[in-house]
Amino acid sequence: MATVAFIGLGNMGGPMAANLIKAGMTVTVFDLVPAAVEALTKQGALSAKTACGAAASADYVITMLPAGKHVHSLYIGDDNNKGLLDVVAKDAILIDCSTIDAGTAQTVGAHAAAKGIEFMDAPVSGGTAGAAAGTLTFICGGSDNAYDKAQTVLTVMGANIFHAGAAGAGQIAKICNNMLLSVLMVGTSESLQLGIDNGLDPKVLSDIMKVSSGGNWTLEKYNPCPDVMDNVPASNDYQGGFMVDLMVKDLGLSQQASVASNSSTPMGALARSLYVNHARQGNGRRDFSSIFEQFAKADEDK
Repeated sequence: MATVAFIGLGNMGGPMAANLIKAGMTVTVFDLVPAAVEALTKQGALSAKTACGAAASADYVITMLPAGKHVHSLYIGDDNNKGLLDVVAKDAILIDCSTIDAGTAQTVGAHAAAKGIEFMDAPVSGGTAGAAAGTLTFICGGSDNAYDKAQTVLTVMGANIFHAGAAGAGQIAKICNNMLLSVLMVGTSESLQLGIDNGLDPKVLSDIMKVSSGGNWTLEKYNPCPDVMDNVPASNDYQGGFMVDLMVKDLGLSQQASVASNSSTPMGALARSLYVNHARQGNGRRDFSSIFEQFAKADEDK
């Protein structure tokens, strides 16, 4: 059975690591938050004092970190600290599931390749519910060999696994997806509020739009209007799920990529502006579907 090092045990990483443990794999974990490590050791994980200690003898190393600077520092190291690339076995498969800029993923991939080590960026989609259920979508960038060997662990944590291309391709595909998701969430929110303003029941309107030309994932799985759908953040005061701050980060990455490739993304730029404003109003740690309130509040202020 595979030995896995899992580094970064937040809202996504913790449940992902738990699914590997349930599958019978030997999982060694590390996180800067002791409580996160303790929660996994209670489920059968081993713990390490350092990230390098966790990764040194693992067949697979999986990381889930906040931003590109953390990924760069962890894998490549600096003048004072060794990076994972300095300690892992040559035949280990390194999988970074963070959502970061493609440039950092490409840089880490190049450093890994220079050492003869397989690195793959594999950002995920599916949220905390998908992480817990083992139904995530993995969007992978790396060699064919890395992609093939990574199936051993990715299929335990996900239901849909795609090979987008070389290192960094997974990140580009992920930010394209999240930019579209943000646009859909904003459009769905304003459409539902328009219906409410004109006397429609939002649940009835949602049912109509789901099977009409306006149907989309937010209506089917993640309705932003409170009390329309059970077991979604909108019906729990927008707690849990995917934070506004993270959506702002991802939309920033999409706009960086847009500038770098001279792409036209006016809807993405507008969505970022709306989410930045929403975060500044104290909503950064709430679920991104809470953008619905921006339209409801505008109505209340009339």
